[in-house]
Amino acid sequence: MERLIEGFRNFHDTYFQENRDLFWSLARGGQKPKALLIGCSDSRVDPGLLFGTQPGEMFVIRNVANLVPPFETVGTYHGTSAAIEFAIRKLQVEHVVVLGHSGCGGVRALMEDDPADGTDFVRPWMGIARAARDRCMALKLSAGESFDSARQICEMETVAISLANLMTFPWIRERVEQKKLTLHGWWFDMENGGLWGLNSESNTFQPLA
Repeated sequence: MERLIEGFRNFHDTYFQENRDLFWSLARGGQKPKALLIGCSDSRVDPGLLFGTQPGEMFVIRNVANLVPPFETVGTYHGTSAAIEFAIRKLQVEHVVVLGHSGCGGVRALMEDDPADGTDFVRPWMGIARAARDRCMALKLSAGESFDSARQICEMETVAISLANLMTFPWIRERVEQKKLTLHGWWFDMENGGLWGLNSESNTFQPLA
């Protein structure tokens, strides 16, 4: 905890002091981000660090394996869906990015699919992407892919599933069809520092940077 407090002191004495006008305007004028990023909770993948954003530029949602559940209103708790709704219907962002990454622990749990893994919430949550697991395991068996190779494919497949689930929200589909909102699927290669994007025409991931 001392490490965190010392980090805040450093932030206050340097970044905050150098950007007092920015924080004053954000505090008085609210937020007006242009993009919503849905990323993984993994501590190694920091969206602000990756994309060099300033406070107020990007609305960020982080959860296990950057998943978007399909639209439904019968459940009780909808943390991810509520944040998506706020960003799109209230803040009216113009872009939504779903960011997956290599070495994702949630996807590993999905691939291993162990009923006795000792979790109460991770395995049911990852069930959102079960179709990705099934496709990747079938590929692994038919093409002799290694587990790590199949997992990487599954990481990309979960991004595609989240994009498809976004389109089940009627107010997202409406904005996309009206050209007021654009959806993007990205995957970060943590080991090699690459960024890949889903090409909607070819349905394949291609290097972006």
